[in-house]
Amino acid sequence: MSQNNYFKNEYIPGIVKWGKITQLLGLLLCFLPAIVVSFIYGYMPPFTAILAGLVMQLSATGIFAIVEPISYFPILGIAGTYMSFLSGNISNMRLPCAAVAQEAAGVKISTEEGSVISTIGIAVSIIVNLIILTIGAVCGNYILAMMPQWLQTALTFLLPALFGAVFGQFAITRPKLAVVSAIIGVGMTWVLKNGYLGFLPGTPSYVTTIVSVFGSIFMGRLLYKNELTDKAKSK
Repeated sequence: MSQNNYFKNEYIPGIVKWGKITQLLGLLLCFLPAIVVSFIYGYMPPFTAILAGLVMQLSATGIFAIVEPISYFPILGIAGTYMSFLSGNISNMRLPCAAVAQEAAGVKISTEEGSVISTIGIAVSIIVNLIILTIGAVCGNYILAMMPQWLQTALTFLLPALFGAVFGQFAITRPKLAVVSAIIGVGMTWVLKNGYLGFLPGTPSYVTTIVSVFGSIFMGRLLYKNELTDKAKSK
């Protein structure tokens, strides 16, 4: 069996099978504490409180259930997507690790090689993450107390710096798309901050996410078509 056939006929079906099993087990374990507290110990909140909490949570983060799988999949791949959504910390750890691993290995995203390298990078990040979390849970407060205040303040900028580094990594290869995506994101943030989305239900930040993500995808597709057209004309 060739390498290509093995990837499609053996590797991917096995990943999908065990990915579904682990996702369902993870889903069950997530709800298990609430099920035990509610149905075994009898501490059941009123239905209205559950419904209100559900609406608030969905309005703030529900859109990510649609946006994240679509926008992250090209880099994560099938196996990486299962692993990332089960372990969490996707945007601030799994995605950067997958992107850096692919760049270091010299493979392209959305390819079979890229998918395998992404899986390796994510697997290593999960192992390292577990080690760091264990150390942090045991010694975290002690270590933070030893840090000077300026360093503790600097740590609050760690996540934005990480997002900026990932954006810069891809901006080098697609500068036109990077500029357009930045304009869309900044523009939508300005619209949100100035209250122009206040007429929408819930927390309207989901509109900013939808427009920024799918607007960037649409513009990327448009720019790619224009590049193909220009290459065809130059021949």
